[in-house]
Amino acid sequence: GFHAILLHRIAHWFYRKKMFLIARVISQFNRFLTGIEIHPGAKIGEGLFIDHGMGVVIGETTEIGDNVTIYQGVTLGGTGKEKGKRHPTIGNNVVISAGAKVLGSLKVGDNVKIGAGSVVLRDVPPNCTVVGVPGKVVVRDGRKIADAQPDAIDLQHHLLPDPVGEMILCLQRKIARLENRIEELEAKVDESQSLQHSY
Repeated sequence: GFHAILLHRIAHWFYRKKMFLIARVISQFNRFLTGIEIHPGAKIGEGLFIDHGMGVVIGETTEIGDNVTIYQGVTLGGTGKEKGKRHPTIGNNVVISAGAKVLGSLKVGDNVKIGAGSVVLRDVPPNCTVVGVPGKVVVRDGRKIADAQPDAIDLQHHLLPDPVGEMILCLQRKIARLENRIEELEAKVDESQSLQHSY
């Protein structure tokens, strides 16, 4: 990520000076070298951290605030419907998790977390957590929003069934029943043998 950002800053300088060919050559070299595609026109603030950056795409009219973290496979792109400003504006202290897509000329507020694989198509207010396809706010100002996804299944992973554990318990119960039955049968055999010896 460091090399990608460094090369982008150089490409962006040439882009601002209207030296578009040199800017594009540097950005293409950057893409080849790092696997991170940042258009030289993108405006990026201080402290951008791209972690495991392969597959990151940042579009031409994207604006990124300060202290933003972006993980692998993130796209800050357009929908193809906009003219002019086509890409998102990302606030300060935002975390965009692996595989998330933030598409269109929308605004993501400060202190937002975007979950892995989410697709964000609308503005996101500050201090929120967004997850899902399409992205929905599930936490706002530190409080969970109960009806954020009324149609979704709430998978609380610590409460999911354990089929292997259930099978082991079932087998243990069956073994206990069989052991009891064997004891009963052995007792009957012993009883019948003692009756035969008494005659």
